Amino acid sequence: MIRSMTGFARRERQGPYGTLSCELRSVNHRYLELSLRLPDDLRGLENDARQVISGLLRRGKVDAGLYLRGAPAAAASIEINTALLDQVLARAADVRARAGAGAAPVDPLDVLRWPGVIREAERDVTPLATAAMDLLRETAEELNESRGREGRRIRDMLVQRCETLRELVSIVRARLPEVSARIRGRIAERVAQLGVQVDPERLEQEIALLAHKMDVEEELDRLGSHVTETLQVLDSTEPAGRRLDFLMQEFNREANTLSSKSQDAETTRAAVDMKVLIEQMREQVQNVE
Repeated sequence: MIRSMTGFARRERQGPYGTLSCELRSVNHRYLELSLRLPDDLRGLENDARQVISGLLRRGKVDAGLYLRGAPAAAASIEINTALLDQVLARAADVRARAGAGAAPVDPLDVLRWPGVIREAERDVTPLATAAMDLLRETAEELNESRGREGRRIRDMLVQRCETLRELVSIVRARLPEVSARIRGRIAERVAQLGVQVDPERLEQEIALLAHKMDVEEELDRLGSHVTETLQVLDSTEPAGRRLDFLMQEFNREANTLSSKSQDAETTRAAVDMKVLIEQMREQVQNVE
């Protein structure tokens, strides 16, 4: 099953730590390029988060973000560094004693503003980290499902175009005897217009050489083979984007050769229709993982 490289997923969960949300966006890219944003408390999870995402996604430019907001006020607490506070107060008392009675009293708030006197209590972030990784996995799986749904739509479109290509190949192949007979008749008519005698054997040789130059059986065989290979790749369980991109190049090469060899209006028209179908397929294949 093929997957698209375009998708979006978002999930949230709440707990004592507040509201934790995760967003994943992906667009097409040649490789897997991951941009990750984490809250300060979860910076240590970066490697694990990258492994989770890269384990589910093979290609695409992925923008991932974990956000934490709205932590309950009761959960926040502060601590006072009493040792440092005692030192600051002692030094303030010494300064006041040296300054004399005219010195202003020490403002407690000024003391609390002294760097290091107040510190945030250390929190156990293990529950938050566990919840964040679970949420990230769920969101990445949802993104993968979204990409899979889009991939199924792309597959249906590619299958339809492949069947149309196969029909066009059959139409061109069916016209080959008529085209060959028309070429032979056209040469015979031109010889007759010249009013000269020609060696029949030499004439047959020239007709054979011309028919060989204009023969498109090989191109039609390759086009049919590419259609079969494309349908097989679409049902593969492995990422198929690169393989499909290569097949589109081969499709285009054979269609161009068919068009350049064509000596028949219907064949030329069929070759143009093939090119249109191949271009439509190529545009969609650019978005396949």
